[in-house]
Amino acid sequence: MTEQWDREQAEQKIARLQEQLMQAQRLTAVGELASTTTHEFNNILMTILNYAKLGLRHTDDETRTKSFEKILTAANRAAKITSTILGMARNRKHGFEPILLKTLIEDALLLLEREMNKYRISVESELNDAPEILADGNQIQQVLLNLLINARQAMPHGGRLTIKLTYDKAENVVELLIRDFGCGIPQEKLPYIFDAFYSTKTGPDESGKGGSGLGLSACKNILEAHSAKIRVQSTPGKGTAFTLRFPTLEMMQKSSPATSEYPVSCEFASNSR
Repeated sequence: MTEQWDREQAEQKIARLQEQLMQAQRLTAVGELASTTTHEFNNILMTILNYAKLGLRHTDDETRTKSFEKILTAANRAAKITSTILGMARNRKHGFEPILLKTLIEDALLLLEREMNKYRISVESELNDAPEILADGNQIQQVLLNLLINARQAMPHGGRLTIKLTYDKAENVVELLIRDFGCGIPQEKLPYIFDAFYSTKTGPDESGKGGSGLGLSACKNILEAHSAKIRVQSTPGKGTAFTLRFPTLEMMQKSSPATSEYPVSCEFASNSR
């Protein structure tokens, strides 16, 4: 009896520690984004100030209308960035809801646009329409940001990043490909990249990101909770491709969470297409 009670206590403690680890990882991501987007906000404010001055200097309707339009566009962009970061920070949704993965990808790219430009990363995205998935938006966005930042770090001298969203109607799953053309991961290290505290990096880069060994581990835990699959293909010197496959909302509604027929799995391959 005592042994069973001790085991239950240990399991509860492990569950609490895992939750705290996830919370710490999420707050770290929020802090990194706040630092990154501060510069973007400065650019937006300068745009607003410059067009406000232009509108004050010129009294003709055409110039003032153009100034107001530019100010409105910049303000909407600032509002979108703010709401996205606040959503992650507050973690408003405790549970899953129908959500479009396309929207989350667009938000993540918006937050990282300046960083990608700074490090000369050319982003090529093909976001096709796909059905809703059942997800915690903040958690999936954390996965997206982690994979996109990892891809950027794999190309320290610039490069190309491709993102493709498709719908596999035959299997009723939404598939996301994030592919970089960077340094790649050695075959012997691939099976360990999702282990906690394991990292192929020497430490944080000049932007202060990466190297803790917690990012991909957190991604795996999140994907497991979403009954998603992930496949990793990598070739040293040629790049790495992460493929995520999410069951659609319709598919999840047909199966009980306790007996999901779509369990998480990690697949590894030594060559990247």
